[in-house]
Amino acid sequence: MKYVVVSGGVLSGLGKGVTASSIGVLLKSAGLRVTSIKIDPYLNSDAGTMSPFEHGEVFVLDDGGEVDLDLGNYERFLDINLSKDNNLTTGKIYAKVIEAERRGDYLGKTVQVIPHITDAVQDWIEEVAARPADGTDEIPDACIIELGGTVGDIESAPYVEALRQFQFRVGRENVTFVHVSLVPVLGPVGEQKTKPTQHTVKELRGLGITPDILVCRSSQPLNDETRNKLAAFCHVKPEAVMSTHDVPNIYHVPLMLQEQGLCEILGVNCTATNLLKDWAEMAHHLDTLTEEVHIAMVGKYTDLSDAYLSVIKSLQHAAMAVDRKLIIDWIEASHLEEGWEADEHQAAWTLLRDADGVLVPGGFGDRGIEGKILAAHHARTSNVPYLGICLGLQIATIEFCRNVLGMKGANSTEFEDNPEHAAIVFMPEISKTHLGGTMRLGSRPTLWQADGSKIRSLYGPGEAVDERHRHRYEVNPDLIKRIEEAGLVFVGKDESGQRCEIFELEGHPYYVGVQFHPEFKSRPGKPSPPFLGLLQAASQS
Repeated sequence: MKYVVVSGGVLSGLGKGVTASSIGVLLKSAGLRVTSIKIDPYLNSDAGTMSPFEHGEVFVLDDGGEVDLDLGNYERFLDINLSKDNNLTTGKIYAKVIEAERRGDYLGKTVQVIPHITDAVQDWIEEVAARPADGTDEIPDACIIELGGTVGDIESAPYVEALRQFQFRVGRENVTFVHVSLVPVLGPVGEQKTKPTQHTVKELRGLGITPDILVCRSSQPLNDETRNKLAAFCHVKPEAVMSTHDVPNIYHVPLMLQEQGLCEILGVNCTATNLLKDWAEMAHHLDTLTEEVHIAMVGKYTDLSDAYLSVIKSLQHAAMAVDRKLIIDWIEASHLEEGWEADEHQAAWTLLRDADGVLVPGGFGDRGIEGKILAAHHARTSNVPYLGICLGLQIATIEFCRNVLGMKGANSTEFEDNPEHAAIVFMPEISKTHLGGTMRLGSRPTLWQADGSKIRSLYGPGEAVDERHRHRYEVNPDLIKRIEEAGLVFVGKDESGQRCEIFELEGHPYYVGVQFHPEFKSRPGKPSPPFLGLLQAASQS
């Protein structure tokens, strides 16, 4: 087993996740089986209860794990399926050690960060790295380990020490340390400054880890002077100083690293498969798309695009499949509601009316709900292609009950305790007191209820599909028959036949709602069917 450890310095948000995923692509292109582990130094057990404003989207895995969005990058880039244990948090590791202490596993010893926490981290990495992740029973050949946060943070100190020790446990020749840093470009002459990277490497080496490879984020390609200076001051070879400068799309990053000789440094033959050729074609294809398709994204967290990262990527995958340049028109749902500031209200409605398609993604809470309902109403009555995901299905159901069935007081019990007509209700098996890990989570089957629907044809043959879920509320089973009689047909349901998973509106170009989150299974070159349907219909509108 080979390990590649990716750390970061200077500041967060440099793209460690994309760098780690890109290195994985290079290893996979050499014919190796690759898995990955993300270390998050926060005390939360998982990302499930964290605000999207705080940490971006919560990515959901097949086993129901609610994890950091970087695991979504790993799955998309490497086309693998990870488990919740591939996201190691301080909350998880401390819980494991404390539980072992309560069992008496430490035989009366004083339990300390070193060696007990650091040993537990190393045990975790070794055990999880050996689990198959590519759909076979084969043990991976390589594991990419991303250390979240920034080197020097007090929260990450135990992990840096654990990884320092880990190189001796598995053999220094089996571990490659990659450090991602920032090379800012200052002034009108565009001078590249190396001092921030010098300092972060000095701090990392002071903690016992000497990087083998430097990956430098910059707005411009590194020049030879900068590269040689960093090599001299950071104790790495000049050829091991990589430039990851700004590119038109992230699919260029593996290609950029390969062109700079990273495969040779890693000791692998990246031409052993056609994978990089496929990536080059994909990157070029995305760069050359010119005909635009506008999708109105009506949401609650529109100020932070990372809150919808997987949705954005899924739209991109589908747009490439239909040869369209994707333009996402962000609409804060509240701005569509009456009483909002006039200019913002008018601007939001202009974007919505001009859009080729409308997407309402998942979310929680009542802010902006009426605006989302208005967006669903516009799409339904104007024959604009619509995709509602999770909450997007629920608000479209509420809109249909209000305006087609005449249930003027229809609402969800999430937003109103005792609505006149409860169109959406709390699922009876879900806890009302504990928020963490208590939703209906993970991959679950949806059984088709009828032939001939648009969405079923997109999924292809089969009596059922497996998609990932994350919700506490569902369409009221008591209203299903009445809703379907009016033309909103639930073409997919769970194994019981009672819980609604997919609806489709009869006589509409594309009006689809899904209770699950199809964005979590979309891959480059293999777009998610609900998104593909939306983009196909939007491209024809």
